[in-house]
Amino acid sequence: MLDESSHEQDRFSMDLPAGSIAVVGVPWDEKSSYMRGPAGAPAHIRQALYSSSTNTSTECGRDLGEEPRIRMLGDLDLPVGEAAIATIERQIEKVLDQGARVLALGGDHCVTLPIVRAQSRHFPDLTVVHIDAHPDLYDELEGDRLSHACPFSRIMEEGLVSRLVQLGIRTLNAHQREQAARFGVEILEMRSWRLADGLPKGLGGPLYLSLDLDALDPAFAPGVSHPEPGGLSTRELLDIVEALPSPLVGADIVELNPLRDAAGLTARVAAKLLKEIAARMLEDFTT
Repeated sequence: MLDESSHEQDRFSMDLPAGSIAVVGVPWDEKSSYMRGPAGAPAHIRQALYSSSTNTSTECGRDLGEEPRIRMLGDLDLPVGEAAIATIERQIEKVLDQGARVLALGGDHCVTLPIVRAQSRHFPDLTVVHIDAHPDLYDELEGDRLSHACPFSRIMEEGLVSRLVQLGIRTLNAHQREQAARFGVEILEMRSWRLADGLPKGLGGPLYLSLDLDALDPAFAPGVSHPEPGGLSTRELLDIVEALPSPLVGADIVELNPLRDAAGLTARVAAKLLKEIAARMLEDFTT
């Protein structure tokens, strides 16, 4: 169940019934550019989730606190350095092997690469919906091909997904436009797209959602390392989550930086998104 006691009890038990949703913290930010900090995000999101100022009910009326299929596994124990990437992949694979699904809390956006590697082995023809201010399609950044600015280039090079759709993007430069064309990425730029326009035709599952919190306008999510004005509102983002087609087989929420989130507002937003995404995953789960 979605409460602190079960979080402690189930931490790394890896004894998961088929049909459960495993909420896994991935506290790693060694591939961040500009500034570190997202490694501390999972704990802050859980703190906001369990705050007595709110409750565990979702907008559709599902009380996740009464839902035995939600399993809070705490944070992965990760080594220092790039060995963490392989560790993330192995640990996510263990969860998926038990017939559970994963909702991951990053961490910087590099963590999506090993997570999608594991997901792609369980869900052929995977479609990724990536919501972000940035396309994260650099071939390399500052000499690093594993930078958090590059994961979707690696995902597409490795053929891990059949389709990549990006929403909220508002920082495309010439290089990343070339990369998008090279990989056939479908980008709905923030300047010209609204939810009323609809999602791309033929979008369907199995679907994986990768959500960078800087997709939101800084007015709604100030606690990120790379705030970019002109973004989504929290309400718009929740409506997009609700509008995604089924089945939603996995998700990650990344790039919260507690060092930039003095009032905890962005952690509250992340906790809200965690609840609503978890509810969607439960509704979509077919074994």
